[in-house]
Amino acid sequence: MPAGHEVPRLVCGVDEAGRGPIAGPVFAAAVILDPRRPVIGLRDSKLLAPTRRAALAVTIRREALAWAVASASVQEIDRLNILQATLLAMRRAVEQLEVDPDEAWIDGDHCPRLSCQARAVIGGDRSVPQISAASILAKTARDAEMLRLHARYPAYALDRHKGYPTPEHLALLELHGVCDIHRRSFAPVRRLLAL
Repeated sequence: MPAGHEVPRLVCGVDEAGRGPIAGPVFAAAVILDPRRPVIGLRDSKLLAPTRRAALAVTIRREALAWAVASASVQEIDRLNILQATLLAMRRAVEQLEVDPDEAWIDGDHCPRLSCQARAVIGGDRSVPQISAASILAKTARDAEMLRLHARYPAYALDRHKGYPTPEHLALLELHGVCDIHRRSFAPVRRLLAL
């Protein structure tokens, strides 16, 4: 937790998944953990094996006082820019919570506009359990969405790279062209559209 601060009564952790990909929406999650029902093994979602991440996501949804997952679309990303779309997804997640938090702790160095107090916590996904839990829910929800999109657009191998600009994805993008799940404001996609 941030040094020098007492823990507010109800802290909501907030994190995102999917800022870096060139395809698909950006997701965010908000989680209020129940201190009477601790979730063991919370870590930054990127440090967890997929099976462990999926198991923890089930536990978080079962044991948390409240949780919500939201997203911002490819069109919103292209219209607003990725930072503003991420903050929008975060705000949507917090607003969907069934319990109002006293304060939201946001992973990173930017905070969305919220009706409660908000604090940016750099590296929070590794140091604050509520943010770690949000990281896990955001990541598993986005991965599930990318698998759904893979079923609609199998030519892009979204099941393997989840929309990130891997060499495989870039090669397939060049071969098959840009489709409506690609972020046109991102440089690799923009370059192809300009050809």
